[in-house]
Amino acid sequence: MDLLQILVLALLQGLTEFLPISSSAHLILLPKLVGWVDQGLAFDVAVHVGTLSAVVFYMRREIQPMIVDWSRSIYTRQTVGDSRLAWGVIIGTIPAGTAGLLLKDSVETLLRSPLIIAGATFAFALLLWYADHRAKSYKDEHQLLWLDCLIIGIAQALALIPGTSRSGITITAGLLLGLNRQASARFSFLLSIPLILAAGLLKTKDLVEQAGPVDWVALVIGAAVSGVSAYLCIHFFLKLLERITMTPFVLYRIALAMLLFFVYL
Repeated sequence: MDLLQILVLALLQGLTEFLPISSSAHLILLPKLVGWVDQGLAFDVAVHVGTLSAVVFYMRREIQPMIVDWSRSIYTRQTVGDSRLAWGVIIGTIPAGTAGLLLKDSVETLLRSPLIIAGATFAFALLLWYADHRAKSYKDEHQLLWLDCLIIGIAQALALIPGTSRSGITITAGLLLGLNRQASARFSFLLSIPLILAAGLLKTKDLVEQAGPVDWVALVIGAAVSGVSAYLCIHFFLKLLERITMTPFVLYRIALAMLLFFVYL
């Protein structure tokens, strides 16, 4: 890859991973549209490291007490502080983690069609709009029931379909279950941590099994750019949700879907 491709793809990964617009769709489609060669497993691992570092660092004040209280809850066998939220993240991770392990190869070979991406982008945009406009917004992530976490986790598994958006579908499910916009986004970010980590480890395993040279400069640049852009994206996205609805993201998704249908139909 040349420097332009490295910068654009890393920036795209960082900006789209946590917005409800589907990072996988953008990363699949952009190289197709501009004729770039595939970025390869090593670069995928690098940008995953960048986005994972960004969300962990941004959410560190929430994560630290969750880990401490979760450990104490195991020892005392009762709810302690933020242990309920930690268990909720674990429960919410199970459906997508299981589906990813079972369906990873099928998804990568059968569901990367631009028309499938366009259809998912459009359909889940409408669902996000519906959830946002009927949301009652009466609780935050600390008030989620374990059944709520499981439902959001099942919704997250749908993000295996490119164009769905992991962030978008989990925020949608959170809104439908009564979370306010900021709480839906924060819980979505917490849910992303184990999944991004697992995806990075799987890609690392595949990378280790492949023999070939590694462009370390490209990897370092990719990780740094994706990390910084992801951190800024999380920060400003949460700030924006204090003042706006999900409508701008819905309209963007609809416009993107229409463009894809126009190009590929």
